[in-house]
Amino acid sequence: ASDDDDDDGGGGWSDDDLDASSDEDDDDDDDDDEDDEAALQAELAKIRAEREAAKRKEEEEQAAKEEEKMEEAALLGNPLLANNNESSSGRLKRRWNEDVVFRNQAKGEPEIKKRFINDTVRNDFHKRFLNKFIR
Repeated sequence: ASDDDDDDGGGGWSDDDLDASSDEDDDDDDDDDEDDEAALQAELAKIRAEREAAKRKEEEEQAAKEEEKMEEAALLGNPLLANNNESSSGRLKRRWNEDVVFRNQAKGEPEIKKRFINDTVRNDFHKRFLNKFIR
Protein backbone atom coordinates (compact mmCIF):
# COMPACT_ATOMS: atom_id res chain seq x y z
CA ALA A 1 0.00 0.00 0.00
CA SER A 2 2.87 2.31 0.67
CA ASP A 3 4.07 1.70 -2.86
CA ASP A 4 0.65 2.72 -4.08
CA ASP A 5 0.83 5.92 -2.05
CA ASP A 6 4.06 6.98 -3.79
CA ASP A 7 2.55 6.39 -7.19
CA ASP A 8 0.65 9.39 -8.42
CA GLY A 9 -1.52 7.23 -10.57
CA GLY A 10 -0.09 8.41 -13.81
CA GLY A 11 1.50 5.12 -14.51
CA GLY A 12 4.42 6.92 -16.13
CA TRP A 13 7.78 8.04 -15.01
CA SER A 14 8.56 8.48 -11.37
CA ASP A 15 10.50 11.42 -9.95
CA ASP A 16 13.57 9.23 -9.59
CA ASP A 17 13.37 8.25 -13.24
CA LEU A 18 13.07 11.91 -14.24
CA ASP A 19 16.10 12.87 -12.15
CA ALA A 20 18.21 10.12 -13.71
CA SER A 21 17.17 11.02 -17.24
CA SER A 22 17.74 14.73 -16.62
CA ASP A 23 21.30 14.01 -15.49
CA GLU A 24 21.95 12.18 -18.74
CA ASP A 25 20.31 15.02 -20.69
CA ASP A 26 22.46 17.53 -18.83
CA ASP A 27 25.58 15.60 -19.83
CA ASP A 28 24.34 15.50 -23.43
CA ASP A 29 23.44 19.20 -23.26
CA ASP A 30 26.89 20.01 -21.87
CA ASP A 31 28.49 18.04 -24.68
CA ASP A 32 26.21 19.75 -27.22
CA ASP A 33 26.97 23.16 -25.70
CA GLU A 34 30.69 22.48 -25.84
CA ASP A 35 30.39 21.29 -29.44
CA ASP A 36 28.32 24.35 -30.36
CA GLU A 37 30.77 26.64 -28.63
CA ALA A 38 33.71 24.99 -30.37
CA ALA A 39 31.92 25.33 -33.71
CA LEU A 40 31.17 29.00 -33.00
CA GLN A 41 34.78 29.65 -31.98
CA ALA A 42 36.01 27.97 -35.16
CA GLU A 43 33.60 30.04 -37.26
CA LEU A 44 34.67 33.21 -35.43
CA ALA A 45 38.33 32.41 -36.10
CA LYS A 46 37.48 31.78 -39.75
CA ILE A 47 35.67 35.14 -40.04
CA ARG A 48 38.58 36.93 -38.37
CA ALA A 49 41.03 35.27 -40.74
CA GLU A 50 38.90 36.29 -43.74
CA ARG A 51 38.70 39.88 -42.52
CA GLU A 52 42.44 39.96 -41.90
CA ALA A 53 43.11 38.58 -45.37
CA ALA A 54 40.76 41.15 -46.94
CA LYS A 55 42.40 43.95 -44.96
CA ARG A 56 45.88 42.77 -45.94
CA LYS A 57 44.84 42.53 -49.60
CA GLU A 58 43.38 46.04 -49.50
CA GLU A 59 46.57 47.41 -47.91
CA GLU A 60 48.67 45.69 -50.58
CA GLU A 61 46.49 47.18 -53.33
CA GLN A 62 46.78 50.62 -51.72
CA ALA A 63 50.56 50.26 -51.47
CA ALA A 64 50.72 49.16 -55.13
CA LYS A 65 48.67 52.21 -56.18
CA GLU A 66 50.91 54.54 -54.16
CA GLU A 67 54.02 52.99 -55.66
CA GLU A 68 52.56 53.34 -59.16
CA LYS A 69 51.74 57.01 -58.52
CA MET A 70 55.24 57.67 -57.23
CA GLU A 71 56.79 55.94 -60.22
CA GLU A 72 54.59 57.90 -62.64
CA ALA A 73 55.44 61.17 -60.89
CA ALA A 74 59.13 60.34 -61.08
CA LEU A 75 58.89 59.60 -64.80
CA LEU A 76 56.94 62.76 -65.56
CA GLY A 77 59.16 64.90 -63.34
CA ASN A 78 62.38 63.88 -65.06
CA PRO A 79 62.53 65.14 -68.65
CA LEU A 80 65.36 62.74 -69.48
CA LEU A 81 63.20 59.71 -68.69
CA ALA A 82 60.07 61.10 -70.35
CA ASN A 83 58.99 60.06 -73.84
CA ASN A 84 60.48 63.25 -75.28
CA ASN A 85 56.99 64.36 -76.28
CA GLU A 86 57.24 68.10 -75.94
CA SER A 87 53.47 68.51 -75.95
CA SER A 88 52.87 66.12 -73.05
CA SER A 89 55.80 67.01 -70.83
CA GLY A 90 55.77 70.76 -71.42
CA ARG A 91 58.64 72.83 -72.73
CA LEU A 92 61.89 70.91 -72.55
CA LYS A 93 64.27 73.38 -74.14
CA ARG A 94 65.11 76.26 -71.87
CA ARG A 95 67.17 79.32 -72.45
CA TRP A 96 70.46 79.66 -70.62
CA ASN A 97 69.30 82.68 -68.66
CA GLU A 98 65.91 81.42 -67.43
CA ASP A 99 67.18 80.55 -63.96
CA VAL A 100 69.18 83.76 -63.50
CA VAL A 101 68.30 85.58 -60.29
CA PHE A 102 68.39 89.19 -61.53
CA ARG A 103 66.38 88.86 -64.70
CA ASN A 104 63.95 91.47 -66.12
CA GLN A 105 64.41 93.91 -63.27
CA ALA A 106 64.08 97.04 -65.38
CA LYS A 107 61.05 95.71 -67.20
CA GLY A 108 58.45 97.61 -65.15
CA GLU A 109 60.28 100.95 -65.12
CA PRO A 110 59.11 103.43 -67.76
CA GLU A 111 61.72 104.65 -70.16
CA ILE A 112 62.46 108.33 -69.92
CA LYS A 113 62.49 109.96 -73.32
CA LYS A 114 65.29 112.36 -73.91
CA ARG A 115 64.13 115.68 -75.15
CA PHE A 116 66.28 118.49 -76.33
CA ILE A 117 65.73 121.99 -74.99
CA ASN A 118 68.13 124.69 -76.06
CA ASP A 119 67.81 126.53 -72.76
CA THR A 120 70.27 125.65 -69.99
CA VAL A 121 67.93 126.76 -67.21
CA ARG A 122 64.90 124.77 -68.44
CA ASN A 123 66.54 121.56 -69.70
CA ASP A 124 66.11 118.19 -67.91
CA PHE A 125 69.66 118.02 -66.59
CA HIS A 126 69.33 121.39 -64.88
CA LYS A 127 65.97 120.42 -63.33
CA ARG A 128 67.36 117.14 -61.99
CA PHE A 129 70.43 118.92 -60.65
CA LEU A 130 68.30 121.46 -58.80
CA ASN A 131 66.02 118.73 -57.37
CA LYS A 132 68.96 116.70 -56.21
CA PHE A 133 71.29 119.29 -54.70
CA ILE A 134 69.38 122.46 -54.03
CA ARG A 135 66.05 121.33 -52.58
